[in-house]
Amino acid sequence: MSLVLHGYHYSVYNRIARLVLAEKGVGYTRVEIDPFALPVSQAYLELHPFGRVPTLVHDGFALYETAAITRYVDRAFGGPALQPAPPRAMARMDQIIAVVDSYGYWPMVRQVFSHGAFRPAAGRPADTNEIQAGLAGSAKVLAALEALAAPDGFLVGDRVSLADFHLGAMVAYLALVPAGAALLRERPRLTAWWDHVSCRPSFAATDPGLPGK
Repeated sequence: MSLVLHGYHYSVYNRIARLVLAEKGVGYTRVEIDPFALPVSQAYLELHPFGRVPTLVHDGFALYETAAITRYVDRAFGGPALQPAPPRAMARMDQIIAVVDSYGYWPMVRQVFSHGAFRPAAGRPADTNEIQAGLAGSAKVLAALEALAAPDGFLVGDRVSLADFHLGAMVAYLALVPAGAALLRERPRLTAWWDHVSCRPSFAATDPGLPGK
């Protein structure tokens, strides 16, 4: 079997795919692709015409878009099921993933984390206005997710699901900024969830760290 994950080391979406692969116990080869180092190679554009990450290639089958990759990995490989069977639980998982992707990624990752942790670590200029705007946006997203999260330690029911990894990769970055961590602690259900899932071995195994650390 040939399984290759093309991705950027610091990409939150690359980490989501890696978390799911780790949870499924699937071995794979990593190929580093920096989508910010333009121009993106023509060879990679042939796999992903938009030049983003990650892309998974399984025995010649190329697949991009993180939500598609994680669902495929869950269906194609053995190990614990990461999607609930009941229709309402599945719908809640899909809803949480959509909320995270549509409304959470930009404020939590591109604003709070990027300007509050990544840029300073990389010796690049940061914008405090971006951090403040990101905190405001993150607060709204966390409030919505607090209302959706199950009370059982995971986001959907009493078992880990893809939703936990989609949100978990972003919260891991948000929590590296003290003001972001404080926002999370204002939400008791999400706080209990994060304390629970962040201890899983998959999170330690896929931690990208920060530049220079």
